[in-house]
Amino acid sequence: MKKYRIFVDGASRGNPGQASIGVSILNADGEEIGSISKKIGKATNNVAEYSALVEALEWAKEQSLDSVEVLADSELMVKQIKKEYRVKDPTLKVKWERATKAILSFKSFTIKHVPRAQNKRADELANLALDS
Repeated sequence: MKKYRIFVDGASRGNPGQASIGVSILNADGEEIGSISKKIGKATNNVAEYSALVEALEWAKEQSLDSVEVLADSELMVKQIKKEYRVKDPTLKVKWERATKAILSFKSFTIKHVPRAQNKRADELANLALDS
């Protein structure tokens, strides 16, 4: 079973403010096979992070990827997805529910927190959308 690595990031200029998402999907050889870079309107940074995750998972499902590892620099989101932290914010709860539902469709799913320096491509895609 091939494992795909998906880097996700959300950006918000102002909190809340104009927001965007960046997603980079890599195959087992480390080649980018897909990317998402788009504005999502006005949102908080946390909402943008979750929006990137949900979009990434839905894209992976549409492509019939069955084994994914998500890497994100949002420690809050990663810990909430792993159920180490509770989700109290109602807006985030809706996104969390969409993400956890999507996760069930994968044979293998992991999510890891990475330092921002290791999430450069997703960050770049999120900022490209904000700048366009």
